[in-house]
Amino acid sequence: MTTIVEMRGIEKRFPGVHALKDVRFDLRAGEVHALMGENGAGKSTLMKVLSGVYRKDGGEVLINGKPASPAGPRAAQDLGIGIIHQELSLMNDLTAAQNIYIGREPRKRFGRLDEAALNQQTADIFASMNLGLNPKTVVGSLSIAKQQMIEIAKALSYRSRVLIMDEPTAALNDAEIAELFVIIRRLKAEGVGIIYISHKMDELKQIADRVTVMRDGEYVGTVEAADTPVDQIISMMVGREVKDEPLQVPDLEHAEIALEVSGLSRGRDIQDVSFTLKQGEILGFAGLMGAGRTEVARAVFGADPRDAGEIKVHGKTVQISTPSDAVAAGIGYLSEDRKHFGLATGMDVRANIAMASLARFTSKIGVLDEADMREVAVRYIRQLGIRTPSDRQEVRLLSGGNQQKVVIAKWLLRDCDILIFDEPTRGIDVGAKAEIYKLLEALTKEGKSIIVISSELPEVMRLSHRIAVMCEGRLTGVLPGGKATTQEEIMRLATRREAVMQPDGASQ
Repeated sequence: MTTIVEMRGIEKRFPGVHALKDVRFDLRAGEVHALMGENGAGKSTLMKVLSGVYRKDGGEVLINGKPASPAGPRAAQDLGIGIIHQELSLMNDLTAAQNIYIGREPRKRFGRLDEAALNQQTADIFASMNLGLNPKTVVGSLSIAKQQMIEIAKALSYRSRVLIMDEPTAALNDAEIAELFVIIRRLKAEGVGIIYISHKMDELKQIADRVTVMRDGEYVGTVEAADTPVDQIISMMVGREVKDEPLQVPDLEHAEIALEVSGLSRGRDIQDVSFTLKQGEILGFAGLMGAGRTEVARAVFGADPRDAGEIKVHGKTVQISTPSDAVAAGIGYLSEDRKHFGLATGMDVRANIAMASLARFTSKIGVLDEADMREVAVRYIRQLGIRTPSDRQEVRLLSGGNQQKVVIAKWLLRDCDILIFDEPTRGIDVGAKAEIYKLLEALTKEGKSIIVISSELPEVMRLSHRIAVMCEGRLTGVLPGGKATTQEEIMRLATRREAVMQPDGASQ
């Protein structure tokens, strides 16, 4: 196959960080080339060099055999390079067509917008993708999966021959992933080269032709996906053996109930949901996209109003109308959207870790104790293995996995008794996942009670002592965690509307 991208000896430095060191990578027409590595390995940085977001400090980039050094994203698009970032960049109040052609809309005479042509061009792209979407649909009304498809359509509108996908399935369920893979295979058949960044090992055998692994900003190797065991790829990524210890299920029969939720309702999103969480327990929430899992978490935390329902913490009824009420009651919430709801990305690591506990660092006259803040931040950076040059590094410059660890540090410092983790390992590599699993289990041994919401069934089963399953806003059953439950049993409950089990796990 024809090589359409070749990167040789790429160098990139940031203040205090040598991000890319003599990295090489190539892409052929009509292939999916997976780019793998732990968080902070340099994958996204390399792709930002290719897509014109960053200027390289050394090395050479060839596009179709000719030297190229795009001065910005628009220059890269003109070269046929499109990138779909992990964090979508669409404008929710605009239509699909307006998002796709923003800044380059078709015009009539005297510069007037040709809306009919705009919508027709978008419809043609959707048809080529076999995507049944109305170009006039407002993007904010669409699911994350459909928004992802619009990002792909936007890249294709530039006639991209190179498509970079950064964690494209992070927010998708199995059915949506299958839909995305159909589109990827169609693009391959048309000769588009796809660079696929993902931490999901099970996707490699399904979609990738070759795999290139990076570690600590350096090139490790390139292998054929079909011929290489997943364990070998993991070993290349982390440079060590990753041991995932099986879940140790404690005897919680007589444990105190830390959180009791009764009759929780909010419109059609949450319908009469009741459950208990015991001290020292990890309660998993499973279900398909739109089942209501995140809505339950947000209602319990006071981020969204509820129509009905009672919440008890350690046996006492609490009134939670705002997140401040929840924090005062000892409840912490790690949102699935860490950049919008978990972090102040323009501030440094130190400030983000201290954010939920400012009273601890503030004197009676309102002066912050910066020395104490630094000491605490450095301790959590070491404890959680946060990769950052210092505690003064801006959070926006960290990798996604390290940003997630900063959010975890923030709530650990707040010392909440009850922690809600919504998609705790989204965008996090296998090595960091194992570390977070151990951290959650260690927290339960300290007496913390944890709710974990995850779209990955193996993760829910691996982490949870019990699994609450939801479908269309209802709790349809509670199953035992670990190896006592199968994915088939979870999916059976996730696809039926009526409750088949009581919240304590007993059959009706």
